[in-house]
Amino acid sequence: MFSIKICGIKSLKDAQAALDAGVDAIGLNFYEQSPRYVTIELARQICNIIPPTVTPVGVFVNAPTDKIKQICYEVGIEVVQLHGDEPPEHLTAIKPRWKVIRACRMDDRGLQGLGDDLQACSDNGGLFPDAVLLDAAVAGQYGGTGSTLAWNELADWRPLPGAVPLILAGGLTPENVTEAISAVRPDGVDVASGVESAPGVKDPEKMRLFVEAAKTAFAKIT
Repeated sequence: MFSIKICGIKSLKDAQAALDAGVDAIGLNFYEQSPRYVTIELARQICNIIPPTVTPVGVFVNAPTDKIKQICYEVGIEVVQLHGDEPPEHLTAIKPRWKVIRACRMDDRGLQGLGDDLQACSDNGGLFPDAVLLDAAVAGQYGGTGSTLAWNELADWRPLPGAVPLILAGGLTPENVTEAISAVRPDGVDVASGVESAPGVKDPEKMRLFVEAAKTAFAKIT
């Protein structure tokens, strides 16, 4: 789906800096309680400057499917990221019109929890998400926490049910993304707080360094 995504973009300036850095995807967060929340109007403006080679991803947390569809239509979103506790039925309602990334927060079940969640999706309508995003589990929070995963415990993640691609998130930074990609060998990486100067404010140099390091690391494992 994509290799490098910078999530939580909430200004035209940051969007352009992310594009200049060479990202494959930009995440637009529609969760109103997040410091990275973006309005529909601003999200539409950001999408207008995103070239066809870069994927805009709409990030939602426990939103009704009707609201997700409405926002996607209004903004021009083609990929939906479900980052809350959405039931498997959400996939049936959203696919196949939109591609779906399903976030899974790693708890004490480890990879078994990820496999169980994917199987539950398949059992409900026979649908797998187009990708899963693996994030750190922090009580009461839905991503953007800066907490890292135990990468050494994820080395055996392949194959997932349905051969679903894996996107690694959780505390990634320009300094550690090379090690994370080398250890986990994911299909993609996702970063938010790790390239910020303040919550919701992206740092152009950190984004550039992150993309550069991630591209180099991916080239070594392919």
